[in-house]
This record gives sequence, C-alpha cells and structure tokens, in this order.
Amino acid sequence: MKHSLRALLALILLAALTAAGCGSGDDDGATGATGTAAATAAAGSGGSEAPEKITIAYQAIPNGDLIVKHNGWLEEAFPDTEIEWKIFDSGGSVIEAVAASSIDIGLAGSSPVSRGLSNGIAFQVPWIFDVIGEAEALVVRDDIASVEDLKGRKIAAPLASTTHYSLLAAIEDAGLSAGDVDIIDAEPDEIYAAWTRGDIDGAYVWNPNLARIVDEGGRIILTSAEMAERGKTTYDLALVTDEFATKYPDAVTEWVRQQDRAVRLIKDDPQAAAEAIAAELNLTAEEVLPQIKGLIYLTAAEQAGPDYLGGKLGKDLFETAKFNQEVGEIPDVRPEADYEKAVNPTFARQAAG
Repeated sequence: MKHSLRALLALILLAALTAAGCGSGDDDGATGATGTAAATAAAGSGGSEAPEKITIAYQAIPNGDLIVKHNGWLEEAFPDTEIEWKIFDSGGSVIEAVAASSIDIGLAGSSPVSRGLSNGIAFQVPWIFDVIGEAEALVVRDDIASVEDLKGRKIAAPLASTTHYSLLAAIEDAGLSAGDVDIIDAEPDEIYAAWTRGDIDGAYVWNPNLARIVDEGGRIILTSAEMAERGKTTYDLALVTDEFATKYPDAVTEWVRQQDRAVRLIKDDPQAAAEAIAAELNLTAEEVLPQIKGLIYLTAAEQAGPDYLGGKLGKDLFETAKFNQEVGEIPDVRPEADYEKAVNPTFARQAAG
C-alpha cells in the first residue's frame, strides 16, 4: 500500500507540473517559494478579480470549516462565484487532489501537508483550522494497557495522516519499530466499521469516529495533546494552490476572514457553533460540544504571529518531514526554508485587519 501510494503521488506530481493549471484560472501557476512571494505581493497590492468558481476540499472534522459551509458564508461573500464543496476522507487524498489541480483550497493535516511540500507540490498554507489536541487519540481494546502492548496487534490509521504520524511517533517513543505493529491503512469510516466487526485491536483516529469507537467500548490510552507535549504537535491546515493565491489574493483573504468568523463563533457561542457542525456531521449538538473541546482554535490575529503562521509552523512542518524520512515514509526532505516559505501569514494579517 505504501509503495503504491508513493508511485501514485509521483505520477500525479508529474502531471501537475506539466498541466495547464488549476480549473479556477487560465494563467500558468507559479510554484514553490516564488509562488508564495508573488501571492504575498499581490495580496499586498489590494485588488484582484473574483473567481468564477472556487473548488474546496473539506473533511468531516468538527472545526470552523463546517460552520462556514453550513451557514453559506462563502456563498454570501462571493455572490457571483460558484462555490463547490468536495468531501474527502483524509488529508492524503486532499494532497493528491492539489497535485492533480482539481481543487483550489483544501484541508489536510500537518503530516500530509509536510509530505506534499517534500514532494515539491506547489501550494501555500494561509490558515490553521485547529491545533490538534484530544480530538485525535489512540483507542484500543481492554486488553491493551500501553503503547508497548501494541506489538503484534492490528492498529488502524489513515496512511499519511496526522494520526498515522502520531502513531509512528508513539511507537518509536515506546522503543518499538513500525514493523513490530501491524498497521492497517484505512479511512476513518472504514476504521469504525472494522472496529465493530472485531477486525482490529485499536486505531489512532479523530472525531467523530473516535467518539463512536469509545461509545462502542474503546479505551483511549494516548492523545495527540500528549504527543504535542513530547514535541510532536499536529495541526489541521488549510492549503491553497500557488496559482489561485497569486491570481485571486483578495478571494483568499475573504476566505480566511470567513474562517476567522467561524472561530469567533466557536469561542463566543459554542452552542451555535456545535449546532452548525452537528448538522454537517449528522450528529446532535450535545455530541459535538465535547468534540469541539478536543481542538484548539485560533483567531486570525493569533495565527499571524510568530508562534504559528508567522514562524513556528514552518519549522514544525520541517521537523515533521525529517521524522517521516527517518521512519521511511518519504525519501527526501527539502531545505527548511522551503517549508517556512510555504507558510504565508499575509492573508491572516489582512483578515485580522
């Protein structure tokens, strides 16, 4: 599975580098740090035409993106633009869609984002949906008491996801190797189904499926909040193609402004936020409220500073890439400056006003 995914990514990357660009515009797409610099300059100049269409990749994660979608805020902000929402099961699939030029903006975890940058895919990170805490966790059967007990057991996680990264880091911290554990590649809904059938011994997964497994008798023995304390912080990140950010900087700023609006709703009126998220996840607000508490949400002003988009996030993506290389998940790591340049705080600064 790992080798086939890498081959697929290589083919997609080759196609992306030779394609005419993303469907939202006809201009040739800028790549890498050059694209980020161009987008920053364009955003600073103020003024860009509105796109005819914005294609957005989203996931079933209880954060502000679902609030924006449910309330139709982008449709209100762009009355003459078609907004297409495409649901994805995991960040790895979103990165593949970026490489294939089939989306403009998307959501992916920090580990797949780091992998995408390591593979030279041209995109920027303009927003942090959330810093992952207890909303992602290692949940297991009753006869497993610690990570050391995972040896020889079947543990599921979506390949190339933040949970896969955290699982590998936890296994290493426990003095085991990835080969000591039978790691099953599966998407979150498949993981829940495998748990109910008794096919797996545990999983590192996120809400809402994490909560569903706990309700079915699963026991949490490690969370991503604890992994962050060990220096393995993970995030849910936004990514925008270099081409879209360069051609439509005002649209990206407005998109960030609506995400900031959603974060403020979570902070100021969690009940209303939970109701909007619940409608998208087919849950009740009462079920969503504790899931919201497992993530850390940051306003645009908070994100723009040096602790996040303005500095630390780029370094964290580089460290994530180095770890993924050490455990054999990616072949190469790019210079640290490439990861730092891909993180663009300009839009958050403008949205914070």
